[in-house]
Amino acid sequence: MLLETLRADARLAEWLRHLDSDGDTRVQATLPDADELPDVLLDLSVPHEDINELVAQRARLGQDPEATTLLERCVARLVRDMGEIGKGWEPPQFPASAGPLGRLFPVYVFVAALPYVRAYHRERGIPEEVSRRTLADLGRHMAVHRRRRGTGGLLFPWWIALHFHGELFQLGRLQFQRARLGQRTGRAVAAAGRAHGPGDLCLSLHIPDFSGPLSPSACERSLTLARAFFARHYPDERHEIAVCHSWLLDPQLKRYLPADSNIVRFQNRFELAYQDTTPDDGLPVGFVFGDPELPVGELPRRSSVERAVGDHLRSGGHWYGGHGWFAL
Repeated sequence: MLLETLRADARLAEWLRHLDSDGDTRVQATLPDADELPDVLLDLSVPHEDINELVAQRARLGQDPEATTLLERCVARLVRDMGEIGKGWEPPQFPASAGPLGRLFPVYVFVAALPYVRAYHRERGIPEEVSRRTLADLGRHMAVHRRRRGTGGLLFPWWIALHFHGELFQLGRLQFQRARLGQRTGRAVAAAGRAHGPGDLCLSLHIPDFSGPLSPSACERSLTLARAFFARHYPDERHEIAVCHSWLLDPQLKRYLPADSNIVRFQNRFELAYQDTTPDDGLPVGFVFGDPELPVGELPRRSSVERAVGDHLRSGGHWYGGHGWFAL
């Protein structure tokens, strides 16, 4: 049974104990039946290759009373404090010993939470198309998992939890997360003379994969949509600063890419607050080539970005995360 596997892992056993003591642990959490589930999954852009397995494992979940109770507790934790920044659910990665049901369990949590998420969106007046495109990131991340692992699942369930907790929205090419300025970025913003600092509200920009070029026009359209969206649907919040935390802000990219490239022009929107000092080479390799574990010597050179990432590593260099901001 699923819970027996989790209890055998010290880290997950502690997570279960914390979940048990975390206040209200039960809500009405019902999964669509086997006939309805495929349509719900397709609405979330779940890859067709994953549909049959999710339907089959849904039957297993329904036959496991402890797993069903765990599902209710996880949904309750996810939808609690809905919309409050930084208070969402952080599901753990289940071990391989948990089998297919453990690998897919976070997907069932998000599907069971859908009625609560959509109710929150309706309460905020969020347009249906924004809601649909935002929640469809579940399927995109399942495609990322399949590309990297060859199976259905989610590499980073905690990331999708932001979408299903009212903290992140897809608006055109970019995603915008309601967030707060961290210490270092906040200090950089304040030092530039802005009336903002650590802990103040901001919008954190994210660049999803499989979404076309990161062109200046696409970015500008997203920013225009975001200014109107948050002013209308979160009028009690003032979002005047945009931030981004990404390897795409590593200034070294300008050594390899032309000045009119999409990435360099994206970089140029930002003031660099600081740069990481610890290399994170796996991040660009994973994003650009699909697998952070690929041997550097075998990385292809089919595009300017592939050549930039691979050639820099082959020359003995490293990539670092950059942290930037600009005024909205």
